[in-house]
Amino acid sequence: MLRYSLLTAGLLLGTSALAAPAGDLPLMPWPASVERPAKQGALVLNNHLSISVSGDDLDDAVGRLRQRIALQTGWTLQPQADNPPNATIAITIAQKVDPLPKLDSDERYTLTIDANGVKIAANTRFGALRAMETLLQLIQNGTENTSLPWVTIADSPRFPWRGLLLDSARHFVPLDDIKRQIDGMAAAKLNVLHWHLTDDQGWRFTSKRYPRLTQLASDGLYYTDAQMREIVRYATARGIRVVPEIDMPGHASAIAVAYPELLSAPGPYAMERHWGVLKPVLDPTKPATYAFAEAMVSELAAIFPDAYLHIGGDEVDDTQWKNNPAIQQFMHEHQLADSHALQAYFNRKLETILEKHHRQMVGWDEIFHPDLPKSILIQSWQGQDALGDVAKQGYKGILSTGFYLDQPQYTAYHYRNEIVPQGLNNVDVIADNDSAQSWAFTLPRLKGSPLEGSFTLIKGEGKWRGFIDFKGKSRRAVQDIDWRSDRQVSFRVDTWMGETRPVITINDDKISGYFLLGNVRYPISGARLDDVPKGIAPVVPDASQQANLLGGEAALWAENVVAPVLDIKLWPRAFAVAERLWSAQDVNDSDNMYARLQAIDSWSAVSVGLQQHSQQQVQFTRLANNADTVPLHILAQAIEPAQYYTRQHLKFQAGNYHQFEPLNRFADALTAESSTVRQMNQWANRLVSDAEDSASAGALRHVFNRWQNNTSDALALCESNYQLKAMKPVVQEVDKLASIGLRLTDLVARQGTLDDEEIAAIQRELDNAAQVQDEVVIAAVYPLEKLLRATANR
Repeated sequence: MLRYSLLTAGLLLGTSALAAPAGDLPLMPWPASVERPAKQGALVLNNHLSISVSGDDLDDAVGRLRQRIALQTGWTLQPQADNPPNATIAITIAQKVDPLPKLDSDERYTLTIDANGVKIAANTRFGALRAMETLLQLIQNGTENTSLPWVTIADSPRFPWRGLLLDSARHFVPLDDIKRQIDGMAAAKLNVLHWHLTDDQGWRFTSKRYPRLTQLASDGLYYTDAQMREIVRYATARGIRVVPEIDMPGHASAIAVAYPELLSAPGPYAMERHWGVLKPVLDPTKPATYAFAEAMVSELAAIFPDAYLHIGGDEVDDTQWKNNPAIQQFMHEHQLADSHALQAYFNRKLETILEKHHRQMVGWDEIFHPDLPKSILIQSWQGQDALGDVAKQGYKGILSTGFYLDQPQYTAYHYRNEIVPQGLNNVDVIADNDSAQSWAFTLPRLKGSPLEGSFTLIKGEGKWRGFIDFKGKSRRAVQDIDWRSDRQVSFRVDTWMGETRPVITINDDKISGYFLLGNVRYPISGARLDDVPKGIAPVVPDASQQANLLGGEAALWAENVVAPVLDIKLWPRAFAVAERLWSAQDVNDSDNMYARLQAIDSWSAVSVGLQQHSQQQVQFTRLANNADTVPLHILAQAIEPAQYYTRQHLKFQAGNYHQFEPLNRFADALTAESSTVRQMNQWANRLVSDAEDSASAGALRHVFNRWQNNTSDALALCESNYQLKAMKPVVQEVDKLASIGLRLTDLVARQGTLDDEEIAAIQRELDNAAQVQDEVVIAAVYPLEKLLRATANR
């Protein structure tokens, strides 16, 4: 179900006041240069349009372009001759190149639309392919005709490596679903499919030399050579590289089932069904281990032509190494000081094998070691500091921290995630006339040890600034410091856990409250510090070292993702990540991004065939027992899946953190964030700042009335399906919140106030509603809190 038609989305963009440097065209990623003529006009299209290509053969790309224009317009296009003269869309390619995309492929293009037609000019086929996606995003079905706006675009990417990791190991992904994601990647100008093919829970490709891998460790779900070649062909035609990943030496439980003799402990081993960091690890001292690695590299190199091959290398549990006397003796004889040195020994041997097959090594942070050559590429899940250290030491790196799309997170959080590590800009330099206060805190988590750290708030020259220190991590500046009262303060900081908003209450020298990790409250406690703590400075490479940062990858790990909800988890958020990797660093206005993302969300469902809306409709239909799904769509407006890793940790606590845990809850059908709640926050902000803003007040009332009118129908659906029963209290809470919202909206609109006792009572209701229930959060609590604070006596 599309929330808006393409026409409506386009009109919304055209009438919005949007900030530079990105403008009001429905484009994502935003191009490097966009120029509109002083006298704006449009090129009217009809079903006689034609396309010509000169300079190179784009294979079936022209046919795909015509097909998608037909989808966007609803036309049946008139047949055209090959390369017709005076074509509506003329594509000129300067040089013919190998159609196999490479790291240094030239993706530059210019696109000109005026009264004379459309002209695309590119140095190579890759620039032409990117230009065609931009062109498709510009097609507008207007009130009188279908047209393209007059515009001149000159475009090129900021980073050459713009990837997406798909995990087929945890939950198998059928070929058609992978192809659809490749289409989405092409539309977003992403150019690397990182295909995670092996892990503890499954080996997903055939091996001629080691057939037991799929016979014993795949549950019959794997890809044949022909199928993998088909994915390479499909991606190549769209200008996308495919980099396969086999995980070594850790994450080896599947190998252990098939070939236990390669492991560092004798077993026996059974198929691993639980998620987590597990103990099976290859034995780096055995020649048979390297024969296995040689076979895997050889077989993959024959299928995947890309210059890079990913060897994993992350999260190695060294228990088996430490408990194996032969391995310990080997380390002593080879002067290997610790397990990291042993893994580096393994990787040096593996790098030699890769070099033999003309492949370069990619691996996660843990492979980084000075004994390895500078030709390796480090993919960082540990963050900008780790990546900054990689760049400073002359190694190439790409970033995935902050781009984990398997985590439900606000799109703005991913959008703010900068590849190049940032400094503190002296925010922690305390001058003589500054007043600083520092507080230690402890934050228990649902899984793992508590987080400890401190934050410091500084008042200087009438303004507040501050920073936060998590134990063992570098210092970060905080934003949006808001003293809600003399005893309560809030601020924002982006962390590896997502958007983090502490709400701290001060009682003498003690603090309480919570850290809002995304949309989930994690209670904290702490005390005042006598002195400002010494922190760890961020690792910031200099300008020349920053050239070692090649880009980044979004990651969609599959512990909580199965094919029927794949698109819901990935799109449209991946477009925002793609923009961070393609567009200029100063294209960073989140409101502008959300306005364009709304249009792209609808466009991608029509033009690209992405299924984020249709998959949700299917899931809601299942949950509604084939009844009317409208009540679930309305309920979803108020609700978001619990963010950060909250859902995984709750499953872990319940003993359900495994491969067969059903992903069939209401939470699984939800997008990462509610666009309605985001709009409500904007309306609440406007109403609080201007009580006479009747439009915002009316919009809020409309939403609250809709929720109240939906309650009985939503409760009936909860009774009809056991999978929805746990949502019944959530529906009842949403009904209560709607009543509170109507009252608060009216109070703020007439500048009324509540006494402290009433405010405290309503706050208790909101606090209760904010708790996680059945892995979801009623995110509507937060705009209501803004309205509530506005009713306090000023």
